[in-house]
Amino acid sequence: MEQGLGSDSNHHGPIDKSRVLDVKPLRCLVPVFPNSSQGMSSISTPQPSPFVCVPPSGPFPSGVQPFYPFLSPNDSQNGAQQNQPANFGFGGSIPAPVPLNSFRTPTSHANGVTGRPKRVPKTRAFGSGSAAGDDDVYSDSQNQSDQYTSADMADTTNSGKQRGRPKRGRSGGPGEDFDVELLVNGFLTLFKLKEFDDFRRTNGDKDTVGTILLVFDMLRRRLTQLEESKGVTAGIARRPDLKTCNLLMTKGVRTNNTKRFGHVPGIEVGDIFFFRMELCLVGLHAPSMAGIDYMSVKVTMDEEPLAVSIVSSGGYDDDGNDSDVIIYSGQGGVQRRDGQMFDQKLERGNLALEKSLHRANDVRVVRGIKDIVGNGKIYVYDGVYKIQESWAEKNKSGCNVFKYKLVRVPGQAEAFSIWKSIQQWKDGTATRPGVIIPDLTSGVESLPVALVNDVDGEKGPAHFTYVSALRYSQPFSNNNKPFSGCHCLGGCQPGDTNCLCSHRNDGVLPYSSVGLLYTSKNLVHECGPTCSCPPNCRNRLSQSGVKIRLEVFKTKNRGWGLRSWDPIRAGGFICEFAGDVVKVTDGDFVNANDDDYIFDATRYYEPLELVRDSNKSKKAPFPLVVSGKNNGNVARFMNHSCSPNVYWLPVLRESNNDVFMHIAFFAIRHVPPMQELTYDYGIVMPENGGDGGKKKCLCGSDKCKGFYY
Repeated sequence: MEQGLGSDSNHHGPIDKSRVLDVKPLRCLVPVFPNSSQGMSSISTPQPSPFVCVPPSGPFPSGVQPFYPFLSPNDSQNGAQQNQPANFGFGGSIPAPVPLNSFRTPTSHANGVTGRPKRVPKTRAFGSGSAAGDDDVYSDSQNQSDQYTSADMADTTNSGKQRGRPKRGRSGGPGEDFDVELLVNGFLTLFKLKEFDDFRRTNGDKDTVGTILLVFDMLRRRLTQLEESKGVTAGIARRPDLKTCNLLMTKGVRTNNTKRFGHVPGIEVGDIFFFRMELCLVGLHAPSMAGIDYMSVKVTMDEEPLAVSIVSSGGYDDDGNDSDVIIYSGQGGVQRRDGQMFDQKLERGNLALEKSLHRANDVRVVRGIKDIVGNGKIYVYDGVYKIQESWAEKNKSGCNVFKYKLVRVPGQAEAFSIWKSIQQWKDGTATRPGVIIPDLTSGVESLPVALVNDVDGEKGPAHFTYVSALRYSQPFSNNNKPFSGCHCLGGCQPGDTNCLCSHRNDGVLPYSSVGLLYTSKNLVHECGPTCSCPPNCRNRLSQSGVKIRLEVFKTKNRGWGLRSWDPIRAGGFICEFAGDVVKVTDGDFVNANDDDYIFDATRYYEPLELVRDSNKSKKAPFPLVVSGKNNGNVARFMNHSCSPNVYWLPVLRESNNDVFMHIAFFAIRHVPPMQELTYDYGIVMPENGGDGGKKKCLCGSDKCKGFYY
């Protein structure tokens, strides 16, 4: 102790212990000094050099190396300051270091743009507020890493304003960039959303809600297609649903942004959504992540929160097996990585649910159901509930969790109960009422198609032979250069410049890897018989047959119809129109109006904004007419509607000089189970009979014209 760092180490002889010594603690940091000749000086023999304060970003004296993350490998200031004299004093400014938790190893990109780091959650909540990223893992690609993170979702207000300036999107990979702003404005102009007024933004209706959801989904699919075709690297393009929602909200395109109790205008009980962002855009549930939405209501002199909606996605300890009762877990309560756990608190959403219990106001309930086909959840609007009871209990981790019992208000349309019944039919634990024939196709399709009548005593439609494809007597002729097909042995892939089929689709593939229609054009070129790609190629979508569980059922006033047991995503393939190809020159075509199972591609079809051309040019390149009277498939049972949920596209399959044109049906919007599938039969052109053959329309739509052909 006597010979500490503060004493004279060279002192010899007797020690005067009465003298007070200046003793410094042994545990101290000894500064490291540079030495121009030896690099760093020794700790045991410090040199009389001035103390060095080196800025984190340099310049660095000899022997001192920069360390990560204060200096990135491509730091531009290194070259600028490399030959400048070093300043070892305290007079220079010290640049602020980059936080450690926001850094990741930089990667090089062709265009010099680095990707945003993916956020890693540090805690796990016991409550019901699930992250959008946890539920909405849907994409139009099988690569789930190609998703936008929740950080891409900009902060928005009720007026649709976005904080910050909108950014021009780039593809992020090799190839040319595309202008997202131009793409969005094009969609808004075609769908007449460019001048979206405050009234529709505050109070929506069925048309407004439907248009916004249609634009959202078509823009999302188009962005995914463009980014995919440009070879976007993983980590750049994530969550296209969040990016699309951000773009629309920046433009103020949303509706029902004023919170309210009860049902939301334009949304019907039983409607389905595949993304949490869709709930935000139409005002059904405003938070993109939290499971409880609430608003402040002034009661006497004070304000108190009241719940307006909840999302029960099944990620927590909710009990939602009952069709009319939900036991809902509150939000909050955190289990950290270090093992510390916390009780839930009676605040925010939990307090709002408790207040709603006493005020007895209606609370909208959205149920999140796991999709057995995809990897995400399907959100079903199950109507309004009332909170009957609340209590606190210990969860599996030993923390206090609030529980709320919600009971469905009677008299509403069926929603979640339909899903439960269908699952029982599939599992065989219950029998579908009114089944006449379990499989109308007799095994022709890979999935059975039931024939059902629970309306009257009719035993089925007139006899016909079930076929799964068109029956051509002679294909159309290709007047252009003969097409020998693509040479994609492993299947057509996006961004492949050597794919001949991709060239015929303007350099992109028309379908996603999960079977959704990308394109909004009026024609699709699929791989044909001479192509080298396998049968499961993504560009042979309509050739794989029916992939959803359909049923032919007896309607109340329109004969037989078609509907699905499975939910159908917007852009999802349903079936093709199979039957006998009728030549326009044949005499049978004169009596085509007497055939209830005719499909005429020469008719004029009302434009459906981007899905159709706004001009009256013919949609199909060839005058294809198909009769499903004697030979046909499930498409022959689809009825007409003036507000359809299905539309058709001509699909060409080429083989040398021959062209085979097929008719493929796709969903316009998300279609919930047991909703009838309908399409517009079109209008007969004057050269084919004009206004003759009109029939009374019974579609029941608000836009019903009163007749069809």
